Amino acid sequence: MEQRQAAGLRPGVRLGGTPLHLVGRARVYACGITPYDVTHLGHAATYVWIDALARVLGAAGVEVVMCRNVTNVDDVLTAAASRAGEPYDRFAAIQQFYFDGDMASLGVRRPAMEPRAHAHVPQVIALTAGLLDRGAAYEAAGQVYFRGAGMPERAGLDRRTALALSEEYGDRPGDPFRDDPFDVPLWQSSHGMEPAWDSPWGEGRPGWHAECAAMALEVFGPAVDVQAGGADLRFPHHVYQAAMVEALTGVAPFARARLQAGVVGVKGAKMAKSTGNLVLIKDLLAGYPASAIRMLILGRRWNEDWDYEPGDLEQAAVRVDRLRASAGRRPGGGTGSSEAARQAIHTALASDLDVPTALGIAGETGGEVAQEFADFLDL
Repeated sequence: MEQRQAAGLRPGVRLGGTPLHLVGRARVYACGITPYDVTHLGHAATYVWIDALARVLGAAGVEVVMCRNVTNVDDVLTAAASRAGEPYDRFAAIQQFYFDGDMASLGVRRPAMEPRAHAHVPQVIALTAGLLDRGAAYEAAGQVYFRGAGMPERAGLDRRTALALSEEYGDRPGDPFRDDPFDVPLWQSSHGMEPAWDSPWGEGRPGWHAECAAMALEVFGPAVDVQAGGADLRFPHHVYQAAMVEALTGVAPFARARLQAGVVGVKGAKMAKSTGNLVLIKDLLAGYPASAIRMLILGRRWNEDWDYEPGDLEQAAVRVDRLRASAGRRPGGGTGSSEAARQAIHTALASDLDVPTALGIAGETGGEVAQEFADFLDL
């Protein structure tokens, strides 16, 4: 199947309206989880879509080098570990184990590289020192802040919306030691049971955005082909990560294209532990096959926000059955129809990962074309 696709696809895709022409390999940096809780459908939607992107790029004859980090140094993780009475690193490792199991059950392939924040503290220190030298950061009250005054405009947000998001994601814009509310910590001092490392600015720990910036620089250098993650990370995280790398290296843009998967909600509220509306993957897998969950996620546009309804999963299971049933009949339309359908499927997938259109073509054509498509996306 993949050899046929390589013949039918140009070495690139259009992603979010951006043509992404590739030669040799695709560097994909995916923002991974902060391992402090069990995997829910919102997590799954992001990583199933990133997995689909990797499959489509691979089918184009491109080597996909996937890096998916683990944010195992983070204040929300430290707080959760404290409530559980566990050291933060042991707690994170256990939660990461459960996440890996859920991803494997869903057919999400392991990334080539999986850097962990705790192992990249020296890189964060080097990043911080470099940004200080470039005048893009400053030291105050034992912390080092990245100058982020222009970040709302960069993200296309008004100031009020950006402030609310900064507060929601723990960037503490009201910190009195900052020159600007949108300055964020590269390095922050640690107290009590907070993780701490030695640095030129005293004992402390990395800031969240700086961790991803440093890990991306370590793995890929100054630029990536795709920056990937959930749409809820668009601001502040993705914007600051890119800005930090660009400020250090002078290379722009940090990412040639972005995949920011739509947010999954329940009754209009984003799926999150804080709202108590989590739909856990382990619970869904107890009643449905992984192919139905993948169909639930992939059977829509990747950048579409959507609400989960229990009946949607049953409908997705029916769609999987229909696709497989169509694979059991002979393709219609003449001797050339199968190759024409394959080409149309390839074109749809290369055109902004248009799985719904490709799914319709595969189901209508049937036969081995439908079977190949189902196998390709694990449906």
